[in-house]
Amino acid sequence: MKPHLLLMLLLTLGTPLQAAEKAASPQYKPGEKLPAAKARPAQGAYVETTWEALVPKNWNPMEAFKDMKLDRLQDGDPRANEALNKLRDIWDNAPGEPSLNNRKIRIAGFAVPIEENNGVVSEFLLVPYFGACVHSPPPPANQIIHVIAKTPARIKMMETLWVSGTLTLDRSDIDVAMGLGKSGYKLHADLVQLYQPPGY
Repeated sequence: MKPHLLLMLLLTLGTPLQAAEKAASPQYKPGEKLPAAKARPAQGAYVETTWEALVPKNWNPMEAFKDMKLDRLQDGDPRANEALNKLRDIWDNAPGEPSLNNRKIRIAGFAVPIEENNGVVSEFLLVPYFGACVHSPPPPANQIIHVIAKTPARIKMMETLWVSGTLTLDRSDIDVAMGLGKSGYKLHADLVQLYQPPGY
Protein backbone atom coordinates (compact mmCIF):
# COMPACT_ATOMS: atom_id res chain seq x y z
CA MET A 1 0.00 0.00 0.00
CA LYS A 2 1.28 3.47 -0.84
CA PRO A 3 2.62 5.49 2.11
CA HIS A 4 0.31 8.42 1.34
CA LEU A 5 -2.67 6.08 1.80
CA LEU A 6 -1.29 5.05 5.19
CA LEU A 7 -1.06 8.71 6.17
CA MET A 8 -4.64 9.23 5.01
CA LEU A 9 -5.81 6.32 7.15
CA LEU A 10 -3.99 7.65 10.18
CA LEU A 11 -5.62 11.05 9.81
CA THR A 12 -9.15 9.77 9.22
CA LEU A 13 -10.26 10.31 12.82
CA GLY A 14 -9.27 13.95 12.58
CA THR A 15 -10.98 14.81 9.31
CA PRO A 16 -13.32 17.81 9.61
CA LEU A 17 -17.01 17.59 8.91
CA GLN A 18 -17.80 18.45 5.31
CA ALA A 19 -21.20 19.67 4.17
CA ALA A 20 -22.84 18.16 1.12
CA GLU A 21 -23.02 20.73 -1.63
CA LYS A 22 -26.12 19.52 -3.46
CA ALA A 23 -29.31 20.29 -1.56
CA ALA A 24 -31.79 18.14 -3.48
CA SER A 25 -30.02 14.77 -3.49
CA PRO A 26 -26.72 14.96 -1.63
CA GLN A 27 -23.86 13.07 -3.21
CA TYR A 28 -21.14 12.31 -0.73
CA LYS A 29 -17.50 11.72 -1.51
CA PRO A 30 -15.45 8.92 0.08
CA GLY A 31 -14.43 10.03 3.56
CA GLU A 32 -17.09 12.74 3.74
CA LYS A 33 -19.12 13.02 6.95
CA LEU A 34 -22.68 14.24 7.40
CA PRO A 35 -23.18 17.94 8.09
CA ALA A 36 -24.71 18.89 11.42
CA ALA A 37 -28.48 18.69 11.33
CA LYS A 38 -31.39 18.30 13.69
CA ALA A 39 -33.06 14.92 13.81
CA ARG A 40 -36.76 14.44 13.55
CA PRO A 41 -38.29 14.01 17.00
CA ALA A 42 -37.54 10.57 18.41
CA GLN A 43 -39.65 8.64 20.87
CA GLY A 44 -38.17 8.46 24.37
CA ALA A 45 -35.19 10.12 26.00
CA TYR A 46 -32.45 9.61 23.43
CA VAL A 47 -29.36 11.78 23.75
CA GLU A 48 -28.01 13.01 20.43
CA THR A 49 -24.44 11.72 20.20
CA THR A 50 -21.53 12.52 17.89
CA TRP A 51 -19.08 10.02 16.47
CA GLU A 52 -16.28 11.81 18.29
CA ALA A 53 -18.00 10.98 21.60
CA LEU A 54 -17.58 7.24 20.84
CA VAL A 55 -13.79 7.60 21.03
CA PRO A 56 -12.28 7.59 24.55
CA LYS A 57 -10.42 10.84 25.18
CA ASN A 58 -7.23 9.01 26.20
CA TRP A 59 -7.10 6.81 23.08
CA ASN A 60 -4.49 8.02 20.61
CA PRO A 61 -3.76 5.65 17.70
CA MET A 62 -1.04 8.05 16.47
CA GLU A 63 1.04 7.38 19.60
CA ALA A 64 2.36 4.11 18.15
CA PHE A 65 3.72 5.98 15.11
CA LYS A 66 5.26 9.04 16.78
CA ASP A 67 8.84 7.92 16.05
CA MET A 68 8.16 6.94 12.42
CA LYS A 69 8.68 9.29 9.49
CA LEU A 70 5.77 7.96 7.45
CA ASP A 71 6.12 10.59 4.73
CA ARG A 72 9.56 9.21 3.86
CA LEU A 73 8.46 5.62 3.28
CA GLN A 74 8.51 4.48 -0.34
CA ASP A 75 6.32 1.99 -2.19
CA GLY A 76 7.45 -1.53 -1.43
CA ASP A 77 9.20 -0.52 1.77
CA PRO A 78 8.59 -3.33 4.28
CA ARG A 79 8.29 -0.69 7.03
CA ALA A 80 5.21 0.75 5.24
CA ASN A 81 3.50 -2.64 5.23
CA GLU A 82 4.51 -3.21 8.84
CA ALA A 83 3.05 0.17 9.83
CA LEU A 84 -0.17 -0.54 7.95
CA ASN A 85 -0.58 -3.93 9.66
CA LYS A 86 0.13 -2.31 13.02
CA LEU A 87 -2.47 0.37 12.32
CA ARG A 88 -5.08 -2.22 11.31
CA ASP A 89 -4.48 -4.12 14.55
CA ILE A 90 -4.78 -0.92 16.62
CA TRP A 91 -8.00 0.04 14.81
CA ASP A 92 -9.53 -3.44 15.10
CA ASN A 93 -8.94 -3.31 18.86
CA ALA A 94 -9.94 0.32 19.35
CA PRO A 95 -11.61 0.73 22.77
CA GLY A 96 -15.14 1.97 23.24
CA GLU A 97 -16.20 4.77 25.58
CA PRO A 98 -17.33 3.13 28.86
CA SER A 99 -19.59 6.03 29.87
CA LEU A 100 -21.83 5.29 26.85
CA ASN A 101 -22.51 1.67 27.77
CA ASN A 102 -26.27 1.01 28.07
CA ARG A 103 -27.09 4.61 27.15
CA LYS A 104 -30.07 5.62 25.02
CA ILE A 105 -28.60 7.58 22.12
CA ARG A 106 -29.52 9.04 18.74
CA ILE A 107 -26.79 9.16 16.09
CA ALA A 108 -26.58 9.88 12.35
CA GLY A 109 -24.42 7.95 9.92
CA PHE A 110 -24.16 5.86 6.77
CA ALA A 111 -25.67 2.36 6.59
CA VAL A 112 -23.90 -0.79 5.41
CA PRO A 113 -26.54 -3.58 5.30
CA ILE A 114 -25.29 -6.93 6.62
CA GLU A 115 -28.07 -9.16 5.34
CA GLU A 116 -31.26 -8.42 3.52
CA ASN A 117 -34.39 -10.37 2.76
CA ASN A 118 -36.27 -9.10 -0.29
CA GLY A 119 -34.75 -5.66 0.24
CA VAL A 120 -35.65 -5.57 3.94
CA VAL A 121 -32.81 -5.19 6.43
CA SER A 122 -32.85 -5.98 10.15
CA GLU A 123 -29.10 -5.68 10.83
CA PHE A 124 -26.60 -3.19 9.45
CA LEU A 125 -23.41 -1.37 10.28
CA LEU A 126 -23.59 2.36 10.91
CA VAL A 127 -20.39 4.22 10.02
CA PRO A 128 -19.39 7.90 10.29
CA TYR A 129 -18.34 8.66 6.73
CA PHE A 130 -19.29 7.77 3.17
CA GLY A 131 -17.56 4.72 1.72
CA ALA A 132 -16.38 3.20 5.01
CA CYS A 133 -16.21 -0.62 4.72
CA VAL A 134 -17.15 -0.29 1.02
CA HIS A 135 -14.91 2.14 -0.91
CA SER A 136 -12.25 2.39 1.79
CA PRO A 137 -10.87 0.22 4.60
CA PRO A 138 -13.04 -0.07 7.72
CA PRO A 139 -12.61 2.68 10.33
CA PRO A 140 -11.55 1.88 13.92
CA ALA A 141 -13.87 -0.49 15.79
CA ASN A 142 -15.03 2.40 17.98
CA GLN A 143 -16.32 4.08 14.82
CA ILE A 144 -18.45 1.13 13.69
CA ILE A 145 -21.83 0.38 15.26
CA HIS A 146 -23.59 -2.94 14.69
CA VAL A 147 -27.27 -1.98 14.55
CA ILE A 148 -30.07 -4.45 15.22
CA ALA A 149 -33.35 -2.85 14.19
CA LYS A 150 -36.47 -3.56 16.22
CA THR A 151 -38.49 -3.19 13.03
CA PRO A 152 -36.82 -4.33 9.77
CA ALA A 153 -36.81 -1.66 7.07
CA ARG A 154 -35.78 -1.07 3.48
CA ILE A 155 -32.25 0.29 3.80
CA LYS A 156 -29.90 0.87 0.88
CA MET A 157 -26.12 0.73 0.88
CA MET A 158 -24.66 3.99 2.26
CA GLU A 159 -28.13 5.38 2.97
CA THR A 160 -27.98 8.23 5.48
CA LEU A 161 -29.93 7.53 8.67
CA TRP A 162 -30.73 8.68 12.18
CA VAL A 163 -30.76 5.70 14.53
CA SER A 164 -32.19 5.81 18.06
CA GLY A 165 -31.81 3.05 20.63
CA THR A 166 -29.70 1.56 23.42
CA LEU A 167 -25.95 1.48 22.83
CA THR A 168 -23.75 -1.18 24.41
CA LEU A 169 -20.03 -1.89 24.36
CA ASP A 170 -20.23 -5.17 22.50
CA ARG A 171 -17.48 -6.14 20.07
CA SER A 172 -18.25 -8.32 17.07
CA ASP A 173 -16.80 -9.40 13.75
CA ILE A 174 -19.31 -8.78 10.99
CA ASP A 175 -18.94 -10.52 7.64
CA VAL A 176 -20.30 -8.21 4.96
CA ALA A 177 -20.10 -8.60 1.19
CA MET A 178 -17.10 -6.24 1.01
CA GLY A 179 -15.11 -7.95 3.76
CA LEU A 180 -14.96 -8.11 7.52
CA GLY A 181 -15.90 -5.23 9.77
CA LYS A 182 -15.02 -5.21 13.47
CA SER A 183 -17.55 -3.21 15.41
CA GLY A 184 -16.91 -1.95 18.93
CA TYR A 185 -20.55 -1.15 19.70
CA LYS A 186 -23.97 -2.69 19.32
CA LEU A 187 -27.10 -0.58 19.06
CA HIS A 188 -30.55 -2.11 19.60
CA ALA A 189 -32.50 0.38 17.52
CA ASP A 190 -36.03 1.34 18.48
CA LEU A 191 -36.27 3.86 15.67
CA VAL A 192 -34.55 4.20 12.27
CA GLN A 193 -35.26 7.41 10.32
CA LEU A 194 -34.00 8.88 7.09
CA TYR A 195 -31.43 11.62 7.64
CA GLN A 196 -32.29 15.01 6.20
CA PRO A 197 -29.53 17.58 5.53
CA PRO A 198 -29.85 21.08 6.99
CA GLY A 199 -32.51 23.16 5.28
CA TYR A 200 -35.02 20.32 4.78
